[in-house]
Amino acid sequence: MTAEVKRISVIFPVRVLEDLRRLVPPKERSKFIAEATERELKRLRLEKALRESAGAWSDEDHPDLMTVEDVNRYIRRLRETSMPRTWDEIIAEAEQNG
Repeated sequence: MTAEVKRISVIFPVRVLEDLRRLVPPKERSKFIAEATERELKRLRLEKALRESAGAWSDEDHPDLMTVEDVNRYIRRLRETSMPRTWDEIIAEAEQNG
């Protein structure tokens, strides 16, 4: 299944076009340009999201996460609660519940 495509006209600075022609084989240029454009659009979307969310976090709202140690403790706690239990714990629980 191929994605729908559309031809466009794009103007490049001569130096960029020369590099493109020198470094990317002719039959791979459209793919190269599309992938590079996708990467840049992703970066721009992320930049926009970061800009729009600036100020959403305040130290006053999270006094428990003021230091690197606080953040490490928080992450460790998250990992411990989301980690699967050991087989011994699973077996012990199964034996308790019959």
